[in-house]
Amino acid sequence: MQYWRASLLIMSVIVCAATSAQSISVVDDEQRTVTLAGPAQRIISLAPSLTELLFVAGAGNRIKGVSEYSDHPPQAQGLPIVGRYDLLDMEAIVGFNPDLIVAWRSGNPQAAVQRLIDLGFNVYIAEPRTLLSIAEQIEKFAKLAGTQDTGEAASRYFREQLEALRSRYRDSARVSVFYQVWNEPLISVGGDELINDIIELCGGRNIFDDLGLAPKISVEAVLERDPALIIASGMDIARPEWLDEWRRWPQLQAVANDALFFIPPDLVQRHSLRVLSGALQMCSQIDSVRNTQRQ
Repeated sequence: MQYWRASLLIMSVIVCAATSAQSISVVDDEQRTVTLAGPAQRIISLAPSLTELLFVAGAGNRIKGVSEYSDHPPQAQGLPIVGRYDLLDMEAIVGFNPDLIVAWRSGNPQAAVQRLIDLGFNVYIAEPRTLLSIAEQIEKFAKLAGTQDTGEAASRYFREQLEALRSRYRDSARVSVFYQVWNEPLISVGGDELINDIIELCGGRNIFDDLGLAPKISVEAVLERDPALIIASGMDIARPEWLDEWRRWPQLQAVANDALFFIPPDLVQRHSLRVLSGALQMCSQIDSVRNTQRQ
C-alpha cells in the first residue's frame, strides 16, 4: 500500500511538472502576469495596431475577431469585427470564447476591459509608446502564440533597421520639427509618444517634447517655437489641405524653407512594423531641411 501511495505521489508530481512546463507566462504593460495553459488558439485583438503586430508575430491565423479599421495586412480585412477600439461588442467577444484577448490600455474602455478580466478571460493589456516597445510586443505575442521563431526573426529585423537609422543620424545636426496630428483643434505630439521617438531617431527635435500625450496647442505657440519644418498626418492617405494654411505666416522657418511635409498616418501613428517606412520618410524630410541649412 505504501508503495502504491508513493508511486501515485510521484506520478502526480510528474503530471503537475509537465503541465507547468507547457504553460506560458508573460508580463503585460500593466505589469500583470498573463498565463496561458498552452499557445493561444483563439485570439481577439482590440486595436488595429495590435492586429498588425499579431500577424507579424506569426499569430494571424489564430485571430478570430478584431476591432474596426484593422485593415492591415490584407488578411485582416475579412476577420469578424467585435466593435470599435473605443466601443466594444462584449457579446460578440464572449461568443468567440477566446483564450487570449489583446487590449489597448489608453484606447479601449477601461470598464469593458476590466469586465472581460472579471469574466475570467486572459487579457493582455498593451501600451506600446516607443519604437523599441514594438519589438518587445512582437516577442511577447509570439511567445503567447507559440510562434517564437517567426516573432524573434521579425523583432530582430526591426531592431537592426532601427539601429541602422540611429547610427546614421546619431551625430547629425538637430532640426526643429512641429508634427501636426490635426487642425481643429490643433493637436501635436508630446515627448512620451511614438512619433516623438521617430523624430529623435532621425536627428530631429520635437518642439513640443516638453508636453504630455496628444497636446492641444495654439498657433501662437507654434509661431513662438518656430520649427524648421512641419510634418502633418491627417486621417487618411491624402495630404490634408489644412497643411498649407501655415503659408499665411511667411515668418515661420518651415514656410521659408518650403518644408511642409506629409506622411500617411498609418505609417507613423500605428505601433507596427510599417513604422519603419514612416521613419524612412520622416528622416528623408528632416534631412532635406538639414542639408538646406548647411548651404
